[in-house]
This record gives sequence, structure tokens and C-alpha cells, in this order.
Amino acid sequence: MARWWGRHHAEFRWQLEAARLLADPVFWGSGVPRGDGKPVLLLPGFLAGDYSLQTMAGWLSRMGYVPGTAGFVTNSDCSERAMERAEDRLDKLHAEHGRRVALVGHSRGGHFARALAARRPDAVSHAISMGGGLNRQHAISVPTLAALAAVRQYHRLTTDRIERRGCLTETCACDFVRDYRAPFPEDVRLTSIYSKGDGVVRWESCLVDYADNVEVTGSHVGLAFNRKVYRVLGEALSEPEREARPLSARAG
Repeated sequence: MARWWGRHHAEFRWQLEAARLLADPVFWGSGVPRGDGKPVLLLPGFLAGDYSLQTMAGWLSRMGYVPGTAGFVTNSDCSERAMERAEDRLDKLHAEHGRRVALVGHSRGGHFARALAARRPDAVSHAISMGGGLNRQHAISVPTLAALAAVRQYHRLTTDRIERRGCLTETCACDFVRDYRAPFPEDVRLTSIYSKGDGVVRWESCLVDYADNVEVTGSHVGLAFNRKVYRVLGEALSEPEREARPLSARAG
């Protein structure tokens, strides 16, 4: 695949997109279905932490959902360790509320939403990816690949996981990659939100035939603050859960 430098200069649009969100009626719940107390686990993007989805968490709370955080500071850890942390948060929300949890992931967080839903369909009802490559993890711009390489080098100096398992590569041998590539469970709803104006992730990588693929306009960073995304979220989260198959049927 040819190198793609992205459009990082256009990513500064996120500030305007955030301002538009605050002025839009959707931010105050107008014209969007309200929630019924469903727990929602938020999964931030690469090099971002839980703070990056605080605006969305506040909106979800006002809309009648119960948002939960993944416990990520920079989302740059080994993918499997990060998955285990997110799965622990998922289990706690599932147990506390006695119902399946919705996952909302931004960028790399979308990879985790897809993989976690495949790993734990018994505990996940909806998975929503915002600008996350669902058919290839590293279909990203050259500057983003460089940032990933720098993080990989840091891990190479502090652990032997890269040598043993290929940590933070698309061919990593950890369970995360297995679940990311696994057939997606039919009893979990999957929505992929993408923008052709994305300056970080190749938008084509967000399209998969087993998801509801919804196009919006805007930047990659701004997907967390995009008023059009919030409308899509409201509609997607209000979709009824599909009946969960028993674990015995899955094992068969």
C-alpha cells in the first residue's frame, strides 16, 4: 500500500467542531432518543486517555446512560494488557448493572471495541467505532506510523514482548489480535462511524460488511466532539439489543 501522509493540518478543525457541538440542540438532547440507564464503556484513541472522551461521557449521562471509563492514560500500552484492563472495567459494569454493556471507541479505541465484543459477546450489546480501522489496524498516516514506531521503541527498551510476540504490530501473537480478527458475533450490534475528511486514518479501513457504516463529515480528532456523531450515537445506542446466545451454543 502506498504511503499516505494524511492531512494533519486539517485536524485543527476539531476545535471548531467542539464549538459547534456546544451550540447544537443535540448537545442538550434535542431530537435524540433518550437512554434507559444502559452502561456504556468509553475507549479512547491512541496516545489519548479517558479525559479525551469526558465531553461525550457528560452527554451520555445527561441522555440517560451510565458512562464508564477504561482506565487509560495514553492508550499506548501493550494491546493485550490494555484489553485486559478494559475487560475488567466491562465486567464491573456488567455485574453492577446486571445487563450487557455498550462499547464506544474512538480510533484505536474502536479496535478494542471490536475485539472486546468478539471476546465477550455475553457482556456486550453494542459496539460503536468512531474512526477506527476495523479491517486493518495500521491503515494510518505516515506521521502516525512514526509515533507508533516511537512507542514501540520505548516498549522494546522496557520489555521483551516485541521480540517474543511482536507487540504493537499487526502480526502480534497476543489474544487481542486474535479477537480483532475473529468473526464478529451476530448478537452484538456494530456501528462504524467514519469521515472521508479523516486526516489520520484511511477512511476505507473503517468499512466492513458486518457493520452499520455511517459517514459523517469532519476531522479524525473531532469525531469525539462532532455533533453529527452524537446524533448517530443516540440512534445506535437506542437500537434494541439482539438476543444473546448462551455460552454453550457459542462453544459448540
